[in-house]
Amino acid sequence: MPTELERPVVGPEHQLPAPPDSAKGTETPHQRGWVRILMWVLLLGVFGLGFWWVLRKHEDTAAKPAGGRGAATGPVNLTTTTAQKGNIGVYLDAIGTVTPVYTSSITSQVNGIVTKVYYKEGQIVHKGEPLIDIDDRPYVATLTQAQGTLQRDENVLGQAKMDLERYRDAWNRNAIPKQTLDDQAKLVLQTEGTVKLDQGMVQYDQVQVDFCHIKAPITGRVGLRLVDPGNVVQSSGTLTLAVIAQIQPITVIFTIPEDSLSPVQDRLHKNAVLTVDAYDRGNQKKIASGKLLTLDNQIDTTTGTVKARGQ
Repeated sequence: MPTELERPVVGPEHQLPAPPDSAKGTETPHQRGWVRILMWVLLLGVFGLGFWWVLRKHEDTAAKPAGGRGAATGPVNLTTTTAQKGNIGVYLDAIGTVTPVYTSSITSQVNGIVTKVYYKEGQIVHKGEPLIDIDDRPYVATLTQAQGTLQRDENVLGQAKMDLERYRDAWNRNAIPKQTLDDQAKLVLQTEGTVKLDQGMVQYDQVQVDFCHIKAPITGRVGLRLVDPGNVVQSSGTLTLAVIAQIQPITVIFTIPEDSLSPVQDRLHKNAVLTVDAYDRGNQKKIASGKLLTLDNQIDTTTGTVKARGQ
């Protein structure tokens, strides 16, 4: 038996190579710096890409029209023209008031009871159309009496004229004195005066009857109904039965500064047609166009303006 244990001898050719540093679980400071830089670059890239995407969506939304489609792109047509000399209109802005040319407030000229109302509120009535009827029976009776008196006196006048002719024939034959002929001539004149008086009474009573049938004096729009059948009206004129305002044509009254009075008057004296445009209260919508009719003959010294009327 050997006395000592034999140890294997390991030479350099039998030694294993040493493991690398990465296998030991440790990193060098140089490697850790590159890792941080790479992480920051990636993070900034992500933020930059998100910002670009949001900005692109915002631009697309702003470029789209209200219909949802993209903005139309294409060639734009340009038209060229030659510049010319001309006059530029001078405009004066003012606040105006719409005023009818005619406004008729109808009242009763006789006393009586309203029997019928023909018009409707807001109706367009024409000149001569019936509006209101008042009981005319008392006035018709008075007219009949006046006509009877006229007829009687006309016959009396006719008889007097016949007698005058007989007296003239008798005077020519020297059958009657001259005084009798003159008296008969004056009697004829007196009877003619009586007949004229009777004719005036007939005409007056006829007018009273006509007043019982009120007609539209002008063409225009009637306002609200102010009386009803059965109402008693008086000839004092304190009660308005209807109001009619002419609306076609219609006028607008406005004011212009006194500094602009001279050029406007010069144009009117030359028979120039000056256009007047009427706009709404917001000065956005044009209601109608017309022409300037006339200027007032007085200047308001408190405001330094003059009134004008446009149709």
